[in-house]
Amino acid sequence: MRMVDVIRKKRAGEEMTAEEIRFVIDGVVSGSIPDYQTAAWAMAVCFNGMSDAETAELTLAMAHSGDVVDLSAIRGVKVDKHSTGGVGDKTTLILAPMVAACGVPVAKMSGRGLGHTGGTIDKLESIPGFRTELGRDEFFAQVNGIGVSVIGQSGNIAPADKKLYALRDVTGTVESIPLIASSVMSKKIAAGADAILLDVKFGSGAFMKTAEDAIVLAKAMVAIGTEVGRTTVAAITDMDQPLGRLIGNALEVREAIEILRGEGPEDLRELCLELGSQMLVLGGQAKDAAEARDKLKSAIDSGAALDKLGQMIAAQGGDAKIAGQPGLLPQAAARIPVLSAADGYVHGIDAEEIGLAAMRIGAGRAAKEDKIDYAVGVELIAKRGHKVVKGDTLAILHTRGDDEAARSAAEQIVGAYELGDEAPAANPLIYAIVSKDGVRR
Repeated sequence: MRMVDVIRKKRAGEEMTAEEIRFVIDGVVSGSIPDYQTAAWAMAVCFNGMSDAETAELTLAMAHSGDVVDLSAIRGVKVDKHSTGGVGDKTTLILAPMVAACGVPVAKMSGRGLGHTGGTIDKLESIPGFRTELGRDEFFAQVNGIGVSVIGQSGNIAPADKKLYALRDVTGTVESIPLIASSVMSKKIAAGADAILLDVKFGSGAFMKTAEDAIVLAKAMVAIGTEVGRTTVAAITDMDQPLGRLIGNALEVREAIEILRGEGPEDLRELCLELGSQMLVLGGQAKDAAEARDKLKSAIDSGAALDKLGQMIAAQGGDAKIAGQPGLLPQAAARIPVLSAADGYVHGIDAEEIGLAAMRIGAGRAAKEDKIDYAVGVELIAKRGHKVVKGDTLAILHTRGDDEAARSAAEQIVGAYELGDEAPAANPLIYAIVSKDGVRR
């Protein structure tokens, strides 16, 4: 088999065989196919798309290009949750203990962040002593013992995806729906879950800018999951402003604790109840979303969800007192108010700009080797729908001090706010649910 023939076939819009797809992925991983041919093939896919069967075969080939985790030693139905990414998205920190408290085991592997704020693993490592690297047996034993563990992703999960994505990023082929869908789903399948919940975000702070584009991507990922025998559901959620009020690593842990206490911002609480309900139904612990929602609320009201977070922190070497005393988390030296430059109603907040401002003061990484300052970040005071007058506080920078980085970040935050003369219409936080049965709006 020759790569040039595979490229020509895909360029002509023909369907690839499973053998041809495995040939491409094996060649990408081994290096036997040069980058220029892989890039040409990716561009052909970008132009001509792939069938559901092709996309499923591509996903499986990438999933099996490295380690595939077998979670069968863990009791119960394992449900994994994946978000396509958003500013202020600390839902895993809330969902993992909340869902585990309701009887669904959570054995989750998460990643670090590059850009904006840190990833889930960076957030957890803001908890003093918390270990995100556990051996396989310790990981399994912890989930069987207390129902939950969140650890760092293996370096050899779907290596084909890492190589292919690096090429797509510099050849203008990132936007291909089959390539995005197979990238996400290959890692989820390799991670070993029985069922998968996807949080597909759209808006200024997301890769997909419109709800309809997000639905197209969600349908592709649900089709892959169905094709390979994993029950998969996707929620289409709004990211036209940051989620919750706190952006930054220790700050987001603090806000997660607030939600598990029954407090915290309404948008974050509502999203976690919706996503958690889907996870309970997928895990067989509720017959429908209404029953699941009642169970989740009970776990919060009784303190069981917060207690489960404390158990996970303790089991992974952290200070369990933090679940009850979030003031023990790292704290920034300075708090600098960011003031509104005009009067009006907040119509939107460019989430990406807020994330970049947080990165500017040390909450995220511009390059892989950058160190994160766990304490710094942004606290949003005014969100969509708020009325402000000139000089009101829009946000508070939690930072090292009043330096050039802080001043630049403050300017960026002011620029991220869109103000209008009239109160804006409310946007739904959850736009649709996509499953193998279709789209429910």
